[in-house]
Amino acid sequence: MEPEASEATGNSDISIEKIQGLLKTKNDTSRFVGLALLKSVLDNSKELREDEAALSELWGCISPKFLDRLLRTGSAPSHSQKDAKDMLDLAVAVVHTFTILLPESKRSEQKLVGRIPLLVASLVDSSAETTDLILQTITTLVSQPEGAAVLNKIDDLSPLTEIAPSHKLALDILSFSWLNAMANGEDMAGMRSKIDQTIQSLVATFKGTDGVTLLEFLAQVLSDLDSQLIPQNPKWLAQVVAFIRSLVISRPTPAGRAAYTNLAAALLQLYPIAAPTLLFSDSSRTSAPRSPDAKPFSYLLVNLMLIDLRSSLPSLLEKLNSPEYPSTSRRLASAFDTLSAFIGYLVRAATIDDGDSSSSSALSGMPPPDLLLKLRKSISETISLTIEHLRDRYDAAVAGAPGLHPSARAGGAGASPSLTWDSKTTPSSAAADPFVLSAVRATALWLREDDNDTLRREAAGGLTDMLLDLYRASCRATPPPALDFRRPALVALEGMTAAPGAEDDDPDDGGVAALLGHDGWSVLTRDMLSILEDAPTVAAAAAAEGEAARGIEIVRVLMPIVEAEQPGTREEWMDLVTLVAGWHVPDDVAGAGSSHGQPTVLLDFYVAVLQLVTALLVRAHEGMRRRYVQSISAVLGIAAQLRARVDAVGERGLSESLEDVLVTLDPLR
Repeated sequence: MEPEASEATGNSDISIEKIQGLLKTKNDTSRFVGLALLKSVLDNSKELREDEAALSELWGCISPKFLDRLLRTGSAPSHSQKDAKDMLDLAVAVVHTFTILLPESKRSEQKLVGRIPLLVASLVDSSAETTDLILQTITTLVSQPEGAAVLNKIDDLSPLTEIAPSHKLALDILSFSWLNAMANGEDMAGMRSKIDQTIQSLVATFKGTDGVTLLEFLAQVLSDLDSQLIPQNPKWLAQVVAFIRSLVISRPTPAGRAAYTNLAAALLQLYPIAAPTLLFSDSSRTSAPRSPDAKPFSYLLVNLMLIDLRSSLPSLLEKLNSPEYPSTSRRLASAFDTLSAFIGYLVRAATIDDGDSSSSSALSGMPPPDLLLKLRKSISETISLTIEHLRDRYDAAVAGAPGLHPSARAGGAGASPSLTWDSKTTPSSAAADPFVLSAVRATALWLREDDNDTLRREAAGGLTDMLLDLYRASCRATPPPALDFRRPALVALEGMTAAPGAEDDDPDDGGVAALLGHDGWSVLTRDMLSILEDAPTVAAAAAAEGEAARGIEIVRVLMPIVEAEQPGTREEWMDLVTLVAGWHVPDDVAGAGSSHGQPTVLLDFYVAVLQLVTALLVRAHEGMRRRYVQSISAVLGIAAQLRARVDAVGERGLSESLEDVLVTLDPLR
């Protein structure tokens, strides 16, 4: 063999002809020699490795059945160890080389991707070096839909799952194959079941390790998978949370902290019923009673994330264009998402029905009152820092300098345009940065749920214009943006407008003054009216209920403002009365609540709008109301139509609300 190899390297033309002849014979020994020569030539000839035509011709001479026999025989225990190793090593080396060198169009052909099942099976008995080559080869092949389709049809993936703790590429292979499942048009239900079983196998394989690699993998793949492929009610959920618990209490490395933070947020989003109980309650644990100094897991988890946020936020802006920003911002966004889920969990705990034994049991593991007070203080401090960061980030994005007054951004006649700066990559700009959305969402929820007027005034003075700008941007975008800030902005505005002005110092210091001062009334009512006008169209769409729910939240923000306005309704607000009076009640309201009618939430929205209009008219002074007599009559007609149709479908609560509208407005005509 050595003389032939020497001749091959010395005269490539003759060697290639010899190799082709050997590969085309029916004798397996000659074929084996041909493969060995081919591997040697490819390793030593740069020109050949760059000649796609010659490579394709050589690949065409190799019998796929012969490669399979080498892979299968090399993995069989019946042959001598040395012979089996030689066969397997050569077959893997040749396939690996051609996987790298062949044109991309050839990598998707069955002759190459069809070797995947035997490559997977070969992992059981392969050497460390060959194992690495096998994993590299499969990773390249399954990164394409054709290769992923082949891997997804393999019933036994245990050779991959068993080596996953020591070979991260095994997890990358699974990730590529699952993410390509949609492109292949595979059976979603069957694929979902297979993913569920594979994750269960991985969890068992990683038992006894810190699980960081597994948690990183699950955090990424579960966030990227299509919703149809997400396992439902998985048995492994509690075991995965056990990995998170173990990491949290063991002073994790930065990699471990990022892994459990990202996965906790992903699980809370995908499993909103089961995951919060597993992460925030100790009631499911059956271990020995906790020592007096030990703290509940939920306290440790949330407190560690709050510490991470407070330590990272002050320097985050300067890292905006650094290579580590994407991973850092993802971790911090996950921390905010987990914080939002925890706040929601606290709210449910505070409003729980004492007679609901199942809910009481689920929430019995909450931290004791003294630790909750510590968490409340810590959360408020974190939200205060978040408000400051969001203000600085947005000022930099729209004005070029933190704290620049809005009047300086617009630039009057002769003014030089402001020099702004933001992320150099569009997906991470302020309005398209998932971290900003997560931060706004957590801030909004805390402002609404925590009775902290000082923090609410801080947010009102620092975030109102930013929230309304983001709201406008989300309204204008067609199609709707990937990140929609409207719902979080409404939650924040609801909390901020609950903050009274500092009456002893400045009566215009509250959230209501800030909202109205930044044209918030116009922004919100314009969106509300667009929902009202589009209702007949969106009623047939999946987004109908979400749009209507946002409309209800708009009314929830505006109604207290109308009711608190002194001495009464402002003149410019009355345009809303005229516009609503010209609205046409959709014909399909008669079928509300049925498969042919509009969802109940749409009816709730219609009634809420009429209640807002009623409040405007009631609080308007008499002289102003006289100019709106016709509009009052039109609104009464709308209310009567809705009342008759709502009665027909038995919505008693809505019917009573409409009766209040009719009784209140009728004397004003």
